[in-house]
Formats: sequence, structure tokens, C-alpha cells
Amino acid sequence: MPDRLRVLTINAISATGLRLLPTEKFQVGPHVEAPDAILVRSQDLHRTPIPPSVKAIGRAGAGTNNIPVDQMSARGVPVFNAPGANANAVKELVVAGLLLASRHLAPALRFVDSLDAEGDTIDTAVESGKKHFSGIELTGRTLGIIGLGRIGCLVADAAIGLGMKVLGFDPDITVEAAWSLPSQVRRAHSVEEVFRNSEFLTLHVPLNDATRHLASAARLELLRHGAVLLNFSRDAVVDVEAVLAAIAAKRLGNYVCDFPDPRLRGNPAVVALPHLGASTREAEENCAVMVANQLREFLEHGNVRNSVNFPDVLMERESPFRVGIANSNVPNMLGQISTTMAQAGLNIHTMLNKSRRDMAYTLVDVDSPVGEPVLRSLAAIPGVLSVRYLPL
Repeated sequence: MPDRLRVLTINAISATGLRLLPTEKFQVGPHVEAPDAILVRSQDLHRTPIPPSVKAIGRAGAGTNNIPVDQMSARGVPVFNAPGANANAVKELVVAGLLLASRHLAPALRFVDSLDAEGDTIDTAVESGKKHFSGIELTGRTLGIIGLGRIGCLVADAAIGLGMKVLGFDPDITVEAAWSLPSQVRRAHSVEEVFRNSEFLTLHVPLNDATRHLASAARLELLRHGAVLLNFSRDAVVDVEAVLAAIAAKRLGNYVCDFPDPRLRGNPAVVALPHLGASTREAEENCAVMVANQLREFLEHGNVRNSVNFPDVLMERESPFRVGIANSNVPNMLGQISTTMAQAGLNIHTMLNKSRRDMAYTLVDVDSPVGEPVLRSLAAIPGVLSVRYLPL
């Protein structure tokens, strides 16, 4: 059997996805040495040495905060994720969060569980105690959504189905997301507008410098009295201390999140779930299938789709001899690549180059085999980060 591509799995990855990496071409498992790629879910790789053999990392989920993306970019290694694959699972949990808060279901459950009565006495206790858990209906209430990607759009659609009014904001909304957004959603002009006008507010943004503590003390001051804040995106997009202060001041009625924090423990106005957003069989399978397909396409053909640090580059094969080159996005790179190949007597059949911020990526199909000296010359060009030969 010829050498197979080696994929190291970290965490349990759905078998449905792993079956897309056939054993005749791939060696896959948790004990693979010198891996060509890593497939991971939640394991933190920041403190884990990533072998020099690694050419790609796939995250079977949407967020990539557990992966040293900048370090991989410097090595010319793409990091793939599975955006939208778990969107329905998260949407359903957000709907559950709305109902938990609006009907005070968590404290009601704790109340029933605490009853020490039997027969008629339990009926009496229930009738006496239930008045403390009187809630509100969602119909007619305003839900603010910050972040209108795949999850945000699905949440908007579900909320409209429940009879809610929806106010949304996303400064970076994509054309695809805009087309998916229900027409009933009213577009806000700022984060502050959403905070100021929402009775329920849900966050669906990635964690980065711009979104860290997006739900800040100043913005929580804008909320309507008794508003409900939901966070099923990332823990640090909310300032926990500010949330606790807003709850103490009765400005925030409930905080529902997917991120337990010692500071939140025991607070009756908080519902903290154990990171269940993507914890459904369907979501885990969808994520694994998406990222396995992306890894295979990159490892075999150099194509890039859904990378968080590389541009999307998809080129049909027109030759069995292909080279993939990752480089810093600097002037005259294509000229140097073309010149190096021409000097080696190689005729370029097709070339595709795209850039994304500081990163650029080029696929080149040539009409004849590419020798090791040419690959070394390409790798020696200042600014080139990685070079891969991908013959069929």
C-alpha cells in the first residue's frame, strides 16, 4: 500500500465524518504519528506542540479559539472550521433559553424538586407556590439579535414563528446571510440601538478584540428594565461582573448562557447550561462531515474552503501536476513564482491566486512533473510560507 495521508484525531469525532477519509488513502486515529493534519473538537491546542509535519488543522465546530491560528498562519497552515453545521442545534437551544427565562422554568423546577409532600399536601404546596413563577408570553415581545450569520438568521426565523418582533444588527453581514434573513427583521444601525430597544437580547458573534465584553456595563445600562440576555456564542463576549451588577440593580431580569462561571453559581436570575449548544448527534455529524470533506480536498488537491485564515481557493484539476503555495500577501509574489517555474522549464497550464488580509494562496497546474529542486527554489522565495506538491 502506498504511503497514506495521516490524520490525528483529538477528541471523539463522529464516525460519519471519519468514513469520508477512506482507509486506502488515509491513516486516521488518536495515536497517529507525524500527522499531515489534525482533526479536533474542543481540545485546547495552544499549549500543545503542533508537529512540523502538520499541513492543516480542521475544527469540527464553528469557533477556533482553541487553535493557535496566528501561529499556523505564520507556518502557512490553513485552519478549517464548520460554519453553520451546528446552527440548527444552537437555534433550538436559544429557543429553549427564551422559554426558560420567560416562564421562569428553572426556579420552578427547583421548587418542585424541593417539595417534601405527598398526596393532597403536594397539591396544596404547588397551588401555594406557583404564583412565584408567573411568567410572560413571547408573542409581541421584541427580540434583539446581534450577529446575523447562519445561527442569527435561524433564531430570527424561529422568533418570528413564535410571534415575536425581531430587531437585528450585524455590521459584517454577508450577502448570503442577508438573503436568508426574514423580511420581517428590522435592521438596527448600532449595537446600542439593539440594547436600548430589546426585551430579550441574544448574541451570536465570534470572540475577537471587537466583540470581547460586547455586553458591557455601559451597554447593559441601556436595557429595558427586566430584560433578558442570552449568550450562546462565547463566554467572553459578556462581562460577567457587569451582568451581576445589572441583575443586582434589577435592570437585568435573567441571564441565560451556555458557559458556567463560578461567579454565576447560585444566582437565581441565572440559567447556565454546560456548553450544550452543539451537543446533538446531528450537529456533531454535520460538523465532522463538513470538516472531513474540507481536509480531504485540501490534502489531496490543495483546494481551500471555509478556512479562518486562508482565502477560499477552489480550482478544477486540469493537470495531474499541481503545486500549492502559501505566502505573505506582498507585491511581485506571482511574478517570482512564475519566473522560478519558467526557469525550470515548466509550462504553467492554469494558475489561481487569492489573498485574505496578510495571507495569500496560489494553486498552479503545470504540464509536467515538478522536481524537488524546483520546490526548494519556490520555498526559498522571501515571503513564501509553505509549498506542497500535489501530483495525482
